[in-house]
Amino acid sequence: MKKPSPLVQILFYVVLVVAVIFAVYPVWFTVLASVRPGQQLYTLNLAGMFVPTEITLENFRTMLFVKDFPIWLKNSLFVAGLTTIACVALSTSGAFAFSRFDFVGREAGLILFLAIQAFPGVLALVPIALILYRLGLYGSHWGLIVAYSTGTLVFCTWNLKGYFDTIPIDLEESGMIDGCGPIQSFLRIALPLSRPALATTALFGFLAGWNEYVMASVLLAGKQKLYTLPISLASLANDTQPLWGEYAAGALLVSIPVMILFLWLQKYLESGLTLGGVKG
Repeated sequence: MKKPSPLVQILFYVVLVVAVIFAVYPVWFTVLASVRPGQQLYTLNLAGMFVPTEITLENFRTMLFVKDFPIWLKNSLFVAGLTTIACVALSTSGAFAFSRFDFVGREAGLILFLAIQAFPGVLALVPIALILYRLGLYGSHWGLIVAYSTGTLVFCTWNLKGYFDTIPIDLEESGMIDGCGPIQSFLRIALPLSRPALATTALFGFLAGWNEYVMASVLLAGKQKLYTLPISLASLANDTQPLWGEYAAGALLVSIPVMILFLWLQKYLESGLTLGGVKG
């Protein structure tokens, strides 16, 4: 293969550097806003747009010890954690059934899942609100967990189903010959082998309960003690005098649990997404 000319290589690295700056600068801009004194989003000092000229941790102190950030964090962890558990439990059992068993309505169910996935979840906001109201779950964390779990179920089931298809059924049959029942072969053979897909499903379910704003703002309207982090942080930016420094500090604090979870599950994510998307 012919080696690219030096000019082509230079252009390639220039484009790569510009792309990295384009991706990283919004995060760095948020860091600058969070450590800048006062509540200024911008600064007239050109150097201050790229490096901090004055540094203060007052915005972080205010968010952690003055605002109700610990309550918002507890609410978000509760909703996101139970959404993750429900999403993994339901999608795992459903995906295994679609992958291993042949039953009436199997193909129609898979097609229906694809059809549902084609529409954004916000279109079902009104029906979901009405259903939760009839069930007595409207305006509660449990209603939000039910809404998030059902919204993520389609993608997670499809992804896990594709991964279960890559696991040879001979392994489960061998386990049954050795005395395992269907449930034992599922728990002891299929689940351990599907850890990458389970990690992807867990991360997707956690993000669904951690980052979502529109549905939470409707289902928890007026109940400030139940607000999750996205709704609470949005209230800082919607005042007549937006608290940009506190908002930026809160945005950075919110990203910490997601980064920790991503780094913890990183070794499983690539194979969980690629193998899960090959077969269907």
